[in-house]
Amino acid sequence: MQERVLGASGLRVSRLGLGLMTWGGATDEHVAREQLTAFVAAGGTLLDTAHVYSGGASEELLGSLLREFPRDELVIATKGGFGYGRSGRVADTSRRGLLTHLDTSLRRLGVDHVDLWQVHVWSDSAPLEETLAALDTAVATGRASYVGISNWSGWRTAQAATWQRSAPGRAPLVSTQVEYSLLNRSVEHEIVPAAQELGLGLLPWSPLGRGVLTGKYRSGTPSDSRGASEMSAFVDPYRDESSSQVVEAVVRAAEGLGWTPVEVALAWVRDRPGVTAPIVGARTTAQLQAALASEERTLPPELTQALDDVSEGR
Repeated sequence: MQERVLGASGLRVSRLGLGLMTWGGATDEHVAREQLTAFVAAGGTLLDTAHVYSGGASEELLGSLLREFPRDELVIATKGGFGYGRSGRVADTSRRGLLTHLDTSLRRLGVDHVDLWQVHVWSDSAPLEETLAALDTAVATGRASYVGISNWSGWRTAQAATWQRSAPGRAPLVSTQVEYSLLNRSVEHEIVPAAQELGLGLLPWSPLGRGVLTGKYRSGTPSDSRGASEMSAFVDPYRDESSSQVVEAVVRAAEGLGWTPVEVALAWVRDRPGVTAPIVGARTTAQLQAALASEERTLPPELTQALDDVSEGR
C-alpha cells in the first residue's frame, strides 16, 4: 500500500486507515486479529480508535493484539474528549478531561505513547486555549507524537491551527478527521481549504457514506446491516432520492470498469485534494478485503468528473 505524509508533518501513514469503532463490540477478538493481519499484510499502517469506542473495549482489544505485530511499523491514532455519562453523550475538552482520557487510552493500549492523538469533538465545555494546551502537554510529555482534531467546523479548524502556529513550543495540528464521501461533500466549502492552507491532512470518516455507497440498500435493508439495527437513524439520512441517484451513478461506474462500488467510492474520496487517508470501518474481514482492493484502483478523469457532477451540492 502506498503511503502519504500527514499534512505538513513528517509522519507517513498508509493511504487507507483502518477504523476500529466496532472492535470489542460487533467485531470480536478473532475477527479483529484477522482484520489486523490482512491490513498489515497489505501494507496498511494507520489504525484509528478512540477512548469511547465500545466503551473502551476497542482500545483494550488493540492493545492485546499489538504484541503480535511490529509496533514500530504501525501508526496508532486515538481520540479523547468525548464519552457517555448518566445523562447520555458528554463532551469534556478541558485539560483535566482530555489528559485523563489520554492516560486511560495509553493504559488500555499498553503503550507509553500514541502516534496521533485527536480531540474527538468540538465543545464549548472549555476555552479553546485550554483544549489546545492539553495537546501541547501531550506532546511535551511524550505521550503523543502528533496531534489533531476531529469534527470541528471550518472556522474553528482555522482558528485552532493558527493559534498553534503563533508561538514557539505549541504542538502544531497535523490532521483533521471529518465525514467526507460522495454523499457528504460539505467539508469542501470551508474545512478542506482551511486544512490545505494550514497544513492539516484530511482523514475522512465514513468514506462509504455510512455504508450506503456499497449499494447494499438499493433493494431493501439487509438484516445484518446498520440500517436494520439501532443505528438505523445514522444511515437513514442517506437513503433519500437524491442519495439514490449518487449510488446508482457509483454502481454504473463500477459495472463499466469491472470494479465494485466500494472500490469506486473509496478511490474517489482517497484522491480528493487534501486527503491523506480515508478511515474505513469494517465489521467483518470480508468487508475489509473489499476496501483493501481499492488500493489498486485509480478512477479515470472522466468518471471522476461524472461523479463530481452527480454529487455536486451534497
